[in-house]
Amino acid sequence: MAKFSVSLKARLLLQDRGKLLLLKQTKPNGGNYSLVGGTIERKEFAMQTLIRESWEEAGIELSEDDLELVHVLHKRSSKEHRIVLYFRAYHYEGNPESKELQKFENVEWWSLKELPRNLTSTVRHVLKAYNAGLIYSHLRK
Repeated sequence: MAKFSVSLKARLLLQDRGKLLLLKQTKPNGGNYSLVGGTIERKEFAMQTLIRESWEEAGIELSEDDLELVHVLHKRSSKEHRIVLYFRAYHYEGNPESKELQKFENVEWWSLKELPRNLTSTVRHVLKAYNAGLIYSHLRK
């Protein structure tokens, strides 16, 4: 049987007045728009990851009560399975700003009706599934 690794990630759909918070990657990191989030560390649960990553990446504070699981993505390649848990939040504290300037040049609010063309393909896929009311979707890398 072939061996493969499994990674767990958590991402945030932070919404405010019909807009979605996106991170603009630096050019060396792709230059696209993505969501706050990251890898779930060994001693964390998914919500703890989002609380930590939200502060580290965007300077915002969340609590577990702010977060609601809204989508699960299973992404697969020949060597890896990646499970990504997407949580939605409407409430946060702080002023969003890029705190990891080597990875993200900016933090921006975008209308859910007019998202940037250079949104990552994974985020575009997830938003389409989420807007269709799907709790689960999958992709091949």
